[in-house]
Amino acid sequence: MTKPVIKVNDNGSLRITGDVELIDAEGNVFQTKQSFSLCRCGLSKKMPFCDGSHKGVFQSVVRAE
Repeated sequence: MTKPVIKVNDNGSLRITGDVELIDAEGNVFQTKQSFSLCRCGLSKKMPFCDGSHKGVFQSVVRAE
């Protein structure tokens, strides 16, 4: 098993890598790969996955304290 890692990309998606299971509110499992990106801007046409719609539109730079 690979430890799950979530990376907050500047002005973009959440990049997920490792062994994770993505489940919706009703308990249905999304098919994912070992590495995938989740939408953070709300503009994706492939929700909950990122399709790059954020480029040039979404701005968010998050840093840990």
